[in-house]
Amino acid sequence: MSIAVVVVLIIIGLSGLRIAQEYQRGVVFRLGRYVGLRGPGLYWIIPLNIERAVTIDIRTRTVSAEQQETITRDSVTIKVNAVLWYRIVDAAKSVIEVADAPAAVYQLALTGLRNIIGQHDLDEVLQERNKINSLLCENIASSTTAWGLQVQRFEMKDVELPRLSRAVRKPWQALVILFPASAQWLAQTPAFCHWELSRCSIPAS
Repeated sequence: MSIAVVVVLIIIGLSGLRIAQEYQRGVVFRLGRYVGLRGPGLYWIIPLNIERAVTIDIRTRTVSAEQQETITRDSVTIKVNAVLWYRIVDAAKSVIEVADAPAAVYQLALTGLRNIIGQHDLDEVLQERNKINSLLCENIASSTTAWGLQVQRFEMKDVELPRLSRAVRKPWQALVILFPASAQWLAQTPAFCHWELSRCSIPAS
């Protein structure tokens, strides 16, 4: 065997070397079929495209869900955004079971957020955030588990309330001036929380 052939074989062999960081795993396919996980550290796959490795990051990821306009069960339109924390616990499933895991989780989070808000009154959304957050996690957990993902936290970040309409603002301002104590009590009731009262100065009792 000539030296040239040996050199070529060595180069081909070395081309199969891969390195996975501590937070990475290599999902290996041989001729299109899944054969196992590799890493962390140095590992080798059969070169010449006989084996192919897909590197997956298994660290916790943070996804900020864009603001969603949704309607509560008591027909109040609000805008809500949320933050989702998840990590990949089964690298193989995250590649085989879903085409784009991060995008799929993001869309699932948006849908779950709208659905859960729509099942609760505004008072519950504002006062029972821990309950809502738990329901958000439970709502998407079954789907993400099938994709090899684990949702660690899913929490509402901000709730934007609708502005007080002009037709309501003027009578409210009059109430503030004439009956400040009553106006202050009314402003603190849960049913009134969906109106934006920041422009009306309510004297402290």
